Amino acid sequence: MLTRYNPWQDFNTLQRQINRLFDSAIEPNTVGERAFTKVPAAELHETADAIHLKLEVPGIEAKDLDVQVTENAVAISGERKSEKKTEDNGRTVTEFHYGKFQRVIPLSARIENTNVTAEYKDGILNLTLPKTQQEKNKVVKVNLEQASA
Repeated sequence: MLTRYNPWQDFNTLQRQINRLFDSAIEPNTVGERAFTKVPAAELHETADAIHLKLEVPGIEAKDLDVQVTENAVAISGERKSEKKTEDNGRTVTEFHYGKFQRVIPLSARIENTNVTAEYKDGILNLTLPKTQQEKNKVVKVNLEQASA
């Protein structure tokens, strides 16, 4: 029997393996499996004056979070500590992710990192990152060329 060689088949197999690898970083761990450390989900909203960053960090106390802000990035790290249970019998199955995490979020504009404000409520960290005066006044001139007829 003769089969035709498809060079894209190897590429498709590799793509599926890569997708599976990244899916396992997003899906909850199954019991006994080791996956990537989970990082907090983020949401960025940019206005003319500031960048507003929301981070989802449920189950972590504010004292267990470390937020560092530079002019062009936000770094957050922390630890979700597991609860110690003193049950004599029974079995616990969990999809919770415990342990340390770290995430660095690059910013699209330079900010005044000395004027950042933060609010932490109901597992959501809200950061208001005011833009530098240079960024607020930044105007980009676009040159238009006329098409020759």
